[in-house]
Amino acid sequence: MNKFTKWLKSSASDFVLFVLILVLANIACRKAFLRFDLTSQGSYSISEASKSTVKTLTEPLSVKVFFSDNLPAPYNATSQYIKDILVEYKGAANKNFTYQFFNMNKVENQKIAQGYGLRQVQIQQVKNSEVGFKQVWMGLAITYGDSIEVIDSITSDSGFEYNLTTKISKMISQSDTLAGLGPDEKITLTLYASDELNQFNIAGYDTVSAQVTSAFNKVNQKNLNRLTYISKNPANDEVQEAADIYGLQLFKWQNKDGSEGKGAFGLVIGYGENFRTIPLSIQRSIFGYGIAGLQNLETSISDSLESLLSRTTQIGYLTGHDEAPLTNENGEEINFKKIISDMYEFKELKLAEEDIPSNLNTIVINGPKKEISKEELYKLDQFIMKGGNVMIFQDPFEMEQAAYYQQANYKPINSGLNTLLEAYGAKLEKNYVFDEECYVYQQQGYGNLKMYWAPMLQKKQTSQKNVISKNLGYLIFLQPGTITLDSEKLGKNVKATVLAKTSAKSWVETSNFQISPQMQPPYDKSREKAENISVLLEGKFNSAFDKNPSEEESEDKSGLSTTTHLAQGTRAGKIFLANTAYVTSNQLINESGNEPIAMFIRNAVDYLNGNNDLCTMRTKGLTLNTLSGTGSILALIVKYFNQFGLAVLVAIAGFIVWRSRIIRRRSIHMKYNPNDSRDSETEKTSKKDGE
Repeated sequence: MNKFTKWLKSSASDFVLFVLILVLANIACRKAFLRFDLTSQGSYSISEASKSTVKTLTEPLSVKVFFSDNLPAPYNATSQYIKDILVEYKGAANKNFTYQFFNMNKVENQKIAQGYGLRQVQIQQVKNSEVGFKQVWMGLAITYGDSIEVIDSITSDSGFEYNLTTKISKMISQSDTLAGLGPDEKITLTLYASDELNQFNIAGYDTVSAQVTSAFNKVNQKNLNRLTYISKNPANDEVQEAADIYGLQLFKWQNKDGSEGKGAFGLVIGYGENFRTIPLSIQRSIFGYGIAGLQNLETSISDSLESLLSRTTQIGYLTGHDEAPLTNENGEEINFKKIISDMYEFKELKLAEEDIPSNLNTIVINGPKKEISKEELYKLDQFIMKGGNVMIFQDPFEMEQAAYYQQANYKPINSGLNTLLEAYGAKLEKNYVFDEECYVYQQQGYGNLKMYWAPMLQKKQTSQKNVISKNLGYLIFLQPGTITLDSEKLGKNVKATVLAKTSAKSWVETSNFQISPQMQPPYDKSREKAENISVLLEGKFNSAFDKNPSEEESEDKSGLSTTTHLAQGTRAGKIFLANTAYVTSNQLINESGNEPIAMFIRNAVDYLNGNNDLCTMRTKGLTLNTLSGTGSILALIVKYFNQFGLAVLVAIAGFIVWRSRIIRRRSIHMKYNPNDSRDSETEKTSKKDGE
């Protein structure tokens, strides 16, 4: 008993008790864990939109992660981020959500990844002071029912949550729609190919049907086998009708007997009265005719099916005043339309001929050059009074091409939009804002050329309180104008947020200017100041009209009058303003939409449609938090503290621990064994070691 009592009082028992407590604590906390995300953007936690998406899964959804081990920096951080964020998804989801990491050193797992369509990524690594390249796996596959989606080449964590959540949402929507089809309801893929076209020696024409069938089978397998394939040779009298309805490629020729021959070619996927025409056509080159679109046919069919079944939100797109077209001269969609097509669909709107449909919540007005009539403006005004949202991109000037060797002229654009905006408390000025803090173009033979008409806005020049611009590190605008605000007209019911403004080194020009790298900033620096170039208005607005300009107030014999005019907003609406339409052009928005200005525009679309969480998801990890004023005293202090201060703190902490141990040992000796000569010798030795 004495030995056990002594053992309980010894340091060995303390160690055993400590280990026992750790084991019990781990058992207790296995399912009751806590995670804290201290980043300003919530980079390591998921948004409410992601949580609501996965917590109501009705079928098993599995995320299969194919990442190589021992990735070099910074790719190892991306791998760890995905592990952490999937833990967040799992914690928020119901039992139908699972994820699995595969060991990519095993050949069978590599074959599984290839089966999902994933490919290895080439990355750069430094090893033994040499720079080389390495082939690695960095992708994942999502399965839900019979539907499969992949995210490949995940080399960065930027926008990962947004990509994953939107893909899961699409799969749920599409799978549920397919599962809900009746036994007689079918989605039909139809190949229209006239047999007579074979006589023209079109390269690959005789194998088109087989290739379409192969792509169809792969897509059909992923979509509950609810698709039907038809290969159709339209009769001569059916060709024109099919071409008119579906926009098929129409061919005409003269037969040997002198009669006119007609043929059609194209691929259409349809469900009910809705259909999508898939990019597949016959094109002519120097080598003759050939088939275009076969290379990515499976992807094209999948994308068209997704578009056909997606529950997208329609957005009105004003036309009839020389607005920016939604397609370019080659018939291809502009990138502005592409980057929103996963959730939104533009519906062209001619207010001169029709009223605003009741299903529209947002209208885009993109670069009108002709004046909008008073009747059309009134329809927009009443739409806003009812809580509608409007996005306005307006160019201040239109460039008029001058004769050769003459300078271009810039004609002010009078669209009439200021009739509304000035009543609401804002005004689009007829000027251009130039900025010394601008995009710099490097041209061989000329060096760095400053594009003063392309202001580069840093983080401090964008609103850090609104999710549209909060996490964006920088923005590039092109040929913007000033937006002025009138606090009196804004009143108490309307909130104005300046989303973007130029630097304090910017100035405005209203006439007699030329846009050229040879232009110079003004000598009079008092002209320079920050200018608002993008503004958000929110609230209940006062109407810009006293009455409906096309409606006379009616009055019956009793003196009772009636009108449909709303003098004040009944619901809060939102108006997004950018005094330039170039921000929606392909000059600034690339096809992938990963440029900050593209995300700024897409965030604005989401914000106006009530999808605020998507803004945060899309821009996580994009902002670069730097110290303003790199030459300031604070920046130098932080710099040298990071280089030397941490090492000094560690050394001081070690010294304190070492001295505290000596003092503790000495106090124990003096208390329990002051006359032990061995301890005295030990103490002397310790002192010598300390000296």
